[in-house]
Amino acid sequence: MSKQKKDIVFEESSGNIFADLGLEDAEELQTRGMIGYHVIQLLKAQDLKQREIATQLGIKQAEVSHLLNGHFSRFTTDKLLEFLKRLDQKVIIQISPHKKGEPYQRVAYSG
Repeated sequence: MSKQKKDIVFEESSGNIFADLGLEDAEELQTRGMIGYHVIQLLKAQDLKQREIATQLGIKQAEVSHLLNGHFSRFTTDKLLEFLKRLDQKVIIQISPHKKGEPYQRVAYSG
């Protein structure tokens, strides 16, 4: 019995997994995911219990569970930005002309 060697087929990512999957609102989903990721990192650094996180963010404990499990689609971008404010973070929105090939929205963290 001979084994046939198959070539692995892959496609290079655009940098936005949601766009690669063909989802509507891919830019918005990517932005929410990136903001949500930073919220989680800030919370992990504080080493708080879910009850304490709920109090700090002004949400129910069940919502904290969704947040920590990466269910960012349950939160609007505005709500995620509010979480950053409650975590004493400054948010800067910078507007500039779009260049071909770059994302329309980008999130960067400078701790």
